[in-house]
Amino acid sequence: MSAPTELLISNIGRLATMNGEGAVLRDVAVLCAEGRVVYVGPESGVPAASRVRERLDAGGRAVLPGLVDCHTHLVFAGDRRDEFALRCSGATYAEIHAQGGGIVRTMRLTRDASEEELLLTAIRRAAAMVMRGVTTLEIKSGYGLSLDAELKQLRVARAIEDHLPVRVITTFLGGHSVPPEYRDRRADYIDLVCNEMIPRVVEEGLATFCDVFCEERVFSIAESERILLVAKAHGLGVKLHADQLTRTGAARLGVALGAVSVDHLEQITAEDVALLGAHPETVAVLLPASVLFLRSQTYPPGRALVDAGATVAISTDLNPGSSMCDDLPLMTTLGCTSLGLTPSEALRAVTAGAAAALGQGGHLGCVTLGAAADLLVVGADHEEALPYRFGRVAPHAVVSAGRVVVGPGLVPLGPPVTLSRARREA
Repeated sequence: MSAPTELLISNIGRLATMNGEGAVLRDVAVLCAEGRVVYVGPESGVPAASRVRERLDAGGRAVLPGLVDCHTHLVFAGDRRDEFALRCSGATYAEIHAQGGGIVRTMRLTRDASEEELLLTAIRRAAAMVMRGVTTLEIKSGYGLSLDAELKQLRVARAIEDHLPVRVITTFLGGHSVPPEYRDRRADYIDLVCNEMIPRVVEEGLATFCDVFCEERVFSIAESERILLVAKAHGLGVKLHADQLTRTGAARLGVALGAVSVDHLEQITAEDVALLGAHPETVAVLLPASVLFLRSQTYPPGRALVDAGATVAISTDLNPGSSMCDDLPLMTTLGCTSLGLTPSEALRAVTAGAAAALGQGGHLGCVTLGAAADLLVVGADHEEALPYRFGRVAPHAVVSAGRVVVGPGLVPLGPPVTLSRARREA
């Protein structure tokens, strides 16, 4: 993602910096150099020595930091639309899983797919997200559940950066489910994750974090703790799928382990909320689309978490089974209507909060001197139009690492690779 020497974004009506509570600047300009923000203020104050090679006129529109989608399962093969139809007819997630559906079904399809096939479909999904203003993506593995297939997923996730102007942060999720071949010897699978998968992932430099789906009939508290302690010993940061379907105590485990985030949290208690409020360094990542998609009706207590002082993020949870959604701006609407956040809090949750959930607070998700020059020029004169006009506000422009990648006169992003025998997506 090479950047021009200097880019000046002028005529900004409102700049929601996300750098401090309620920090909105009016009638300002932003100067970017070598992929960083080097000046924020009146256009008349732009340093005289600046060598502006590119100009972007915001036309009085609102500007936000580039959006950060901090929890996705973007690399996978196939889809599960028939399972969606079953859920609409009353089947539960657990019932579908017991019938051979769910994660294991996607695992089979993903194992069978080539890296080239996975990359093409992943680029299509990621391009759609960049076109909506996303400049940073977290991508988890977890649909391989074997050493080779997990490494394949992570390699594909990392390769997306070679084809699209988006920053990708990868998470190893070998603890997503126990594959069928280990169903009667789950301890052996956990040994495989700890003794072979994690060391290879670290050796090949394929992940920044390790995550575990801590849930009844998936991985217990003790099993999750073992995997994450091994991950920490190998230098990976830790995350947790926590308290989604039942209250397991995973959020408390995450705090105890110093996790960068605990994600889902639909079933947490008031005591858990207070604990996360006392430990804002462990970010509460809320995933309202999965609640909507699964028709579970129980949303995480977003309002209570914010009031308690927790750091809150919102993400799409893009995956084929429980949240087939790539629209992060739409999540800000759900953040308001279903989680009880204000529009400004919801926007912070997909910028500064989401950046913190990736260990990138102060570098991503904010517009401040020295931060990454990732910006979204909203197609409206107020940033709160994003949650208010849910799903209907297209970016006027997107800037990634100091380069305009979406904007007037630019060709829409798309996959730069083709397949001779690609598997078609619905």
